[in-house]
Amino acid sequence: MHFKLKNKLYREAALLFMTAVMIVVPCFSCYADEYDDRIANMQEQEKQTQETISNLEKQAQAARDSIEQLKEQKQEAESNVSELKDKSAELRNEIEGYSGRLNALDDEIEKAESAMSEVSAQIVELNSELDDIRKRKEERQQKLKKRIKNVYEKGGSSGMLKNILEAGSFKSMLTRYEYVDAMIRYDRLKIAECVALEEELNAKVAEVEAREQELNAYQEDLDGKYTELETLSDEVKGQLDSTNSSINAETGKLKDYDSKLKDLDATMKSLESQTAAAQAKLAQQIAERLAMKKEDTSGSYAASASELEWLAATIQAEADGESYTGKLAVGSVIMNRVKSSAFPNDVRGVITQSMQFASYRSGKVELIIAKGPNSTCINAAQEVLNGARVGDYLFFMTKYYADYYGISEYEMIGNHAFFYRWVVKEKPPAEEPGEPGEEPPGDSGEPSDPGQSAGEDQGGGEQGQEPPVEEQSEE
Repeated sequence: MHFKLKNKLYREAALLFMTAVMIVVPCFSCYADEYDDRIANMQEQEKQTQETISNLEKQAQAARDSIEQLKEQKQEAESNVSELKDKSAELRNEIEGYSGRLNALDDEIEKAESAMSEVSAQIVELNSELDDIRKRKEERQQKLKKRIKNVYEKGGSSGMLKNILEAGSFKSMLTRYEYVDAMIRYDRLKIAECVALEEELNAKVAEVEAREQELNAYQEDLDGKYTELETLSDEVKGQLDSTNSSINAETGKLKDYDSKLKDLDATMKSLESQTAAAQAKLAQQIAERLAMKKEDTSGSYAASASELEWLAATIQAEADGESYTGKLAVGSVIMNRVKSSAFPNDVRGVITQSMQFASYRSGKVELIIAKGPNSTCINAAQEVLNGARVGDYLFFMTKYYADYYGISEYEMIGNHAFFYRWVVKEKPPAEEPGEPGEEPPGDSGEPSDPGQSAGEDQGGGEQGQEPPVEEQSEE
């Protein structure tokens, strides 16, 4: 009896179990399907966010290329302006030289004109004297002719002889002879004097006219030189006007370049802000997805010598002023990412991932690699590669920015807030993270990586830049 009851109970229990299995298995199946759908939906959202980031980065790269191109054009314009200003100065000096030479020629021309005036006055005076001499000569010749005519009219030489011989006495005769002879000699002397004076004056006139010709030739030569220099000066002045116009044009280009660069800088800041916001959103999406099924990121990693150096250099760049635990924590974030399906699966890929580590973007990591990381950071890197982990964190930033973004679950190690899930409080703080140039509170002085989370760019790369307002995640 007892045995039968026991078998009956077993059969009922088995029936109940089968019934439960028949009810629960479909529920688990439905839950699994719902979980898979939700994961797929989250991955699709992450993909869309990544596409947005990619498009923003392409726009940012195009803006950077335009900025570089404009900077090159601006530099070329500045060089042109500098060369044109040098040329303008040279042309002004050349014009001043021409002006000096023209002034000197003006003085020479003025002297030549003054000399010409003197020579012309001399010629006028000599010609006037010649006219006087010729008149006197003519008058004397007329008197002589008249005197001779009178003699001949009275019988010529016989008449003159008769006039002398008819004198009453010998003395009177001699007196008459001497008188006639003196008159004739006087007339001839005056005529000879006039001829000599005329010849002398003609010689002077010839000499002065020759001087006049020389001065005319000299003045023509000066006038030619003056015209030539004036033409050259006008040409140089034209070149100077053209050069100054070119300077004004190039200066206008510089102003235009400055305006365009200012606009592009504003565009870049907007794109960087949008990209940072999208990165923060992506980090939050990844964190939410990973939280649904936590991945095992523990274990060692077979790193090459190069990867060890990159990891040590990044630890030094991010946590050189931190404790050894802080260094291990930064290394843990990097290695947890390497092990996570949401990030690149190698050390260098994680470190160089776009918009993640400010120390890499600033060139600090590669600078440390060039010098060689210090031994402490190399030891910390090696320990993390061997499997040591401070935690399962995938993100870290300064406490200031963790509070700004409203991260509700983080652990402070040194000056950095480390966390696995991007879970925000209900109402993120509204205040901005400080004025431009102000260092956020709690910052170690190194550019922190909130985006070793997403939004890392606001954590330390650009102090005072307003970070994007993040969407609240639903817990």
